[in-house]
Amino acid sequence: MKMEDIAKLANVSKAAVSLAFSGKPGIGPDTRERILQVAYEAGYSPKNREVATTKVDKSLLFLVCTNSGIVLEEYYQQPFFKELIHFIEERCRQKGYSLIFSTVDVEYFQRDIQVVADEKRSVGTIVLGTNLTREQIRNIHAKLPNLVVLDTCFETLPVQFIQINNVMGAYQAGAYLCNIGHTSIGYIASNVRIHNFEERKRGFMAALSERGLRVPETAHFSVAPTILTSQDDLKRQLTTYLENGHRMPTAWFCECDYIAISAMKTMNELGIRVPQDTSVIGFDNINESLVVTPELTTIHVDKERMASLAVDLLTDALSQGTSKIIVDTIFVERNSCATPADPEPAGQMPDSPGQD
Repeated sequence: MKMEDIAKLANVSKAAVSLAFSGKPGIGPDTRERILQVAYEAGYSPKNREVATTKVDKSLLFLVCTNSGIVLEEYYQQPFFKELIHFIEERCRQKGYSLIFSTVDVEYFQRDIQVVADEKRSVGTIVLGTNLTREQIRNIHAKLPNLVVLDTCFETLPVQFIQINNVMGAYQAGAYLCNIGHTSIGYIASNVRIHNFEERKRGFMAALSERGLRVPETAHFSVAPTILTSQDDLKRQLTTYLENGHRMPTAWFCECDYIAISAMKTMNELGIRVPQDTSVIGFDNINESLVVTPELTTIHVDKERMASLAVDLLTDALSQGTSKIIVDTIFVERNSCATPADPEPAGQMPDSPGQD
């Protein structure tokens, strides 16, 4: 099989296939990933002369492990990751580096990581760590020692990490809701648990606890974290909650913007108005948070700064030593939150925080 055959299978030009294999800019991450996937499924391996078109000393690898619940096979179309990749590519271009993409299926984790390590196509690796365990990162580091892991952190590993200050962001959300008068607050979690979500839960609950509040167990829901449309599962949970005689919380914190947007659409279908009947806060500040109606109050994650730090750590210091960097968040107030329409003193309503 030749490059021409891969081009036909992927419905792209031969030049696009060459760019995909070399990691050079000129095609989008979705096109690059599709070409590499077609080549992988066809059992095609680029010959040395094709790989050699990449200047190894001026290339970085972006490595993603997919099919593990939160990072989907088409991760490059997920808003948060799409924005992060854009900023990484921009920073690479500014510094004269190209960015190569490689995807590992968690089902074949050990095999695929070894293949990536054997290719030796870059001077350093940026790993998307969102969905990875401590052991998986340790295994990657053993084969690809010059790396930076984005979007998670394990303090005891001698690895460079860049993570979001999840505790701070969720604390900001909790403090805001309390400060504008909310005492009956619900929590919509992801049904896929990762490090980031556990940290967000810790920060949000800390903000409420400091003010003598908590989320009652009955107002704690969980849903899929990668759906932007309404969810039947959440609709069932909300309907059952209300049918059991519970009063609708005046505000909800959602562990990510996906969940928040999905929640608002689900509530709308049930005739629950945001923010007139209940307020909603998300986390991540993806572009879609500005498109939804009402615009979503959320926690801004500085994806551009995270991307720049990752590239700079690999290109400036060449990973001498290790760094664990926490990037603080910014609270963004928009129209999905308002003061409660009928505020009541804490502890006076049937499902107020502080009671079961």
